[in-house]
Amino acid sequence: MPITYLKRAQGTEPVDISSTTRTVQDMLKRLEEQGESATRDYSRQLDSWDPESFVLNEEQIAAAERSLPSTVKEDLDFAHRQVRAFADRQRESMSEFEVELHPGLITGQRNIPVNAAGCYVPGGRYAHVASAAMSIATAKAAGVPHVVACSPPRKGEGIHPATIYGMSLAGADTIMCLGGVQAVAAMAFGHFTGHRAAVLAGPGNQYVAEAKRLLFGRVGIDVVAGPTEALVLADETADPWVVAVDLISQAEHGLDSTTILITTSRRIAEETLALIPRAVDQLPAESVAARAWESFGEVIVADTREEAATLADEYANEHVEVHAADLDWWLQHLHNYGSLFLGEETTVSYGDKTSGPNHILPTRGAAHYTGGLWVGKFIKTVTYQRMTREANAQIGRVAARISRIEGMEGHALSGDVRLQKYFPDEALETAVEG
Repeated sequence: MPITYLKRAQGTEPVDISSTTRTVQDMLKRLEEQGESATRDYSRQLDSWDPESFVLNEEQIAAAERSLPSTVKEDLDFAHRQVRAFADRQRESMSEFEVELHPGLITGQRNIPVNAAGCYVPGGRYAHVASAAMSIATAKAAGVPHVVACSPPRKGEGIHPATIYGMSLAGADTIMCLGGVQAVAAMAFGHFTGHRAAVLAGPGNQYVAEAKRLLFGRVGIDVVAGPTEALVLADETADPWVVAVDLISQAEHGLDSTTILITTSRRIAEETLALIPRAVDQLPAESVAARAWESFGEVIVADTREEAATLADEYANEHVEVHAADLDWWLQHLHNYGSLFLGEETTVSYGDKTSGPNHILPTRGAAHYTGGLWVGKFIKTVTYQRMTREANAQIGRVAARISRIEGMEGHALSGDVRLQKYFPDEALETAVEG
């Protein structure tokens, strides 16, 4: 049977971000030209925050730690260990090598961390304490010498103490209480620290995301972040209540969060739909989950698991959960996702907070061509080569001939002068045949 939609998203029209782009462009231009004074002006205007110094000192960091219950610190310690251990293993998987490709021609690869990174830890509706480990600890695992971390003030009160503790625990070398576009610019331009970030990482609101996008090229970025996406694949063995809760748990991220169920069982689809209101009722009254589900939730019934997997790959969502039998089959047949959660026993919420793999992931279909944040984002994989004079005998002649085919006489000349110097008794091949 064809794919059947029991619920379609109602709010999938393309969003016009042109006004956001213009605003951020103007802000970045002023922030670069006027520097720290403009940063302070924007912080005062947008966040009502005008401290003597945006950079936290050791006593402020220590005071934040002292204010936290031991259980909070223990939980953050556990989450940090998980994230750092996974990132360390990723770093270990990146190899350097050297190989003789041709007699006398030695080539190789090196992995070099960038000199400085900027990590944005969002504030806003929630205190995103888990995000500190995801970006900062990953940068430190990559070997970045200096990490500048920024997080916005809460209603003129500074950074949440748990966020400060998480940033310090993860290894931030400098912590700044600064948010929004002005924070992104401060990290990129080296305001207040003297360290210009070569890579910017970490989620944020639409203005933060747009600032990173506009700066991309001058600096590296993790991903162009969009609204949260979660997709659940389920067969007849799934528990519809668990599925409903997982969908709604991700819908609470924001009004534009996308949550999708694709199932091979119409019964599971119908029961999950019926249970969504009960799941919503478990959340605080101010939660946006119900409205996000109404606008961006989808429930789809597919005929086969092959059909379901193909459709999931077309969506290429940020998070994909599999509540189905034969998990190894799904692992082998799913290709486009930011992170994959196999089995009822795991959930996107675990990945968001503490399980280990990074939660800064591609959205808006970017999983078709990229994964999420990992140590490699903070490392330049570069190449080198060296060769003997004897190797020039063939390499030089082939390079010169190809250059002349392309009409690039200057490139050919680079080979010629070496051949003349190293092999003065041998004739040059300066003509292009045919």
